[in-house]
Amino acid sequence: MSRPRRILVTMSSHADLGVSGKKTGTWFEEVATPYYVFTEAGYQVVFASPLGGEAPIDHLSQQAPFTTANTERFAQDPAGMLAIRETAALATVDHRDFDALFFPGGYGLLWDLAVDSRVIRMVEQALAADTPVAMVCHAPGILRDVRSPDGDPYVAGRAVTGFSNTEDDELDLSRHLLFSLEDDLTMRGANFTRSAANWQPNVVQDGPLITGQNPASAPVIAKTLVDHLG
Repeated sequence: MSRPRRILVTMSSHADLGVSGKKTGTWFEEVATPYYVFTEAGYQVVFASPLGGEAPIDHLSQQAPFTTANTERFAQDPAGMLAIRETAALATVDHRDFDALFFPGGYGLLWDLAVDSRVIRMVEQALAADTPVAMVCHAPGILRDVRSPDGDPYVAGRAVTGFSNTEDDELDLSRHLLFSLEDDLTMRGANFTRSAANWQPNVVQDGPLITGQNPASAPVIAKTLVDHLG
């Protein structure tokens, strides 16, 4: 019997925005909308995080004007809420059992996923095997240390996007961050693209790698991944 089609969604376990005193985590829209796109396309969604257990959701993303119909739906969805309160510990998950990897954004992951050797190795192995890897908002920050089999930065010469410097600036959060996603990927040779205006959807695919710029890109990147999987 063939196994079910499954997508692994890896969330941050980190809840603090550096020493700013601000709370962070994963951006809710980037969990909620892809979850419904994936499940309605027939995929099982498994949530994981470095520490397992409850994955923090960024408080700002649970407030207007950042909420959406899908965040409201997810907040009232007992199965969905239980799944993000009881994420699997990443060490117990074999990414090879999944059809695709998806990384929602949020500032938390800059402190854990982006420097987690297990996450980086998982992404490297998936991309080398042509398994689709989709990352939205700040999640492409993980690509900073991802290497191709030849040892070069994976993003060198590739089209990618992610949360832009001007979007960080508009939220007045750039000074609190460990690194600039846009600057670090560009320094590694990425062809970094961005939407004409902040907060507009922008999704880029280069081989098995699919990246999205911001929360508005969440529905687009989820559909792009499902379409790619066929």
